[in-house]
This record gives sequence, structure tokens and C-alpha cells, in this order.
Amino acid sequence: MGNRDWAVTRVRFARPTDRLADVLRFYEDGLGLERIDSFADHEGYSGVMLGLPGEEYHLELTEHAEGGPGPAPTRDNLLVLYMTDPDTIAAIAERMRALGHAPVEPENPYWANDLTFEDPDGWRVVLRSMLDR
Repeated sequence: MGNRDWAVTRVRFARPTDRLADVLRFYEDGLGLERIDSFADHEGYSGVMLGLPGEEYHLELTEHAEGGPGPAPTRDNLLVLYMTDPDTIAAIAERMRALGHAPVEPENPYWANDLTFEDPDGWRVVLRSMLDR
């Protein structure tokens, strides 16, 4: 079942945006992801890495000086955040609503019992409770 002779030490999901400040508000102020690192004007690109403290999973958001990332692929391309505390999910949902982001209906009914939010670029994030599973 695959070659396991290599070790992955970190995973980073990178995606472009033309609305970096708006998208950062969504992920930092709304979802509460922590800024791990950032860079400015590296061969035309600027970006921010977000993640969970002490974890090796990062979301990198970049913008190019000349723009042009294009639209989000589909409403079923998801970032799913699994959480153990329902109060945390409620607090995030409250912050998201205060920022003007109401939950959206998921494309796939599998996620119907979870909260799904759409970022300013149309990418979707699901907040899923581990306690209900």
C-alpha cells in the first residue's frame, strides 16, 4: 500500500487571492487561525502563512502584484477544521457573523450538520465538531 520510506514533516496548502486583506480578516479575525509567517514582494508575490500553534499544517495565502488568481474551483472544495469544543465553534460562528459572513448551505449533504462559511474568494471552510462523530 504505497511506499512509506519517506517522512513528511510539514504540509502547506497554498492558494492565491486578489483580496489578501479581506481573506486574512476571514481566516485570522473570523476563524482565529494564527499568523505563522509572512513575506512581501518576493519576485512579485506577497503572502501570509496561517496555522495552528505548534502544528505542522499551514494555509498559505498569496497575492501577485499583477493579480489574477481566477475563481475558486467549486463549492465542494473545502477546508475542514475539526474541533473538540462546541463552544469554540459557537464563538467562531459569532465572530464570522460579526464580520458579515453567514453560514452557507453545503454542496454535499454530508456536511449538512456542520457550519460552512465561504471566504471572500468563494472558498469554503467547514467547522466540524469531533464530539458528534
